[in-house]
Amino acid sequence: MNIVVTSKDEILKTNRELIQKQGWSAVSIRSVAAACGVSVGSIYNYFKSKEALMSATVESVWCEIFHEPEDGSVFEDTLACISWMYGRMEYGQRKYPGFFTLHSLGFLGNEKSEGRQRMQETWKHISDGLVFVLKRDPRVRPDAFTEQFPAEKFADVLFSLMLSALLRQDYDPRAVLEITRRTLY
Repeated sequence: MNIVVTSKDEILKTNRELIQKQGWSAVSIRSVAAACGVSVGSIYNYFKSKEALMSATVESVWCEIFHEPEDGSVFEDTLACISWMYGRMEYGQRKYPGFFTLHSLGFLGNEKSEGRQRMQETWKHISDGLVFVLKRDPRVRPDAFTEQFPAEKFADVLFSLMLSALLRQDYDPRAVLEITRRTLY
C-alpha cells in the first residue's frame, strides 16, 4: 500500500527508490505521483516540470552518495579523503547503476538546463571540499603549491581523475593515491 507523500523531500526519496527499483527510464511525473500516492498535480506543486523533478533528484542522489562521513578525520588527510571518495563512487554505482554516466551525459548536452546548473554546483562543492582538505592536510610539503600551481589546480586535477573513473566505472584509487603522494608529500 502506498503512503501519501506530502513534502518535497519525501517525493525525492520516493523518486530515488523508484529509480533503484525500475531505473531512470521508468521515471515520469505520473510514475512518481503513483509511487507517492498523490495526484500528478500534487507533484507539480513542488516541481514545475519533469526536468525540475529530475534535476532535484540528481542533486539529492549526489548528496546521498557524498554525504558527510561519520568520521570527520577523512577531511584532514588528503589520501583518506580520496579513498573515501572512490569508495562513495563505488557505493553510488551499486545503489544507482548507470547514474553517473546517464545523468552527466544527459545534462551536459543542454547548456541552459537546470540539471546542468545543479550538477555543476554539486561538482564545485566536491572540488571545494578537496581544496579544503588539501589546505588542512598537515603532511603536505610547504612548497607543494605555488602561485602557478595552487591547491585549487591540484583539486581540479583530482576531480577530473575522479570524473574519468566514474565514467570508466573504475573505483580503484591506488594510481590517484600514488600521484598524490608523489606530488604532495
